[in-house]
Amino acid sequence: QVQLVESGGGSVQAGGSLRLSCEVSGYTYSGYTLAWFRQAPGKEREGVAAIDTAAYIKYAVSVKGRFTISKDNAKNTLYLQMNSLKPEDTGMYYCAADPRSWGATWFVPTYWGQGTRVTVSS
Repeated sequence: QVQLVESGGGSVQAGGSLRLSCEVSGYTYSGYTLAWFRQAPGKEREGVAAIDTAAYIKYAVSVKGRFTISKDNAKNTLYLQMNSLKPEDTGMYYCAADPRSWGATWFVPTYWGQGTRVTVSS
């Protein structure tokens, strides 16, 4: 069973930074696309960043240049470094894993974490 456990959320002022972490277990780490999604209050969940099995990385237009996705294979941990945070970045952030190689496509992931909350105040 794949398990994803996020941490690192919190409250920060606009312009600040946070780093989210996601510990992954239960499968062959390198064989899955790993991604971050978020859901703002009253809005649909959206993809933020993803890194697939071929190390192809993509970002949502709204975060490109501010957020960086990375992974540490030795620690089985996925990260999301978020800089220059804006109030519109507020929401629940979810780590996700999927056995398909996504490339440029956003799929609905097979596995989800429980989420970690990010609040950015102006």
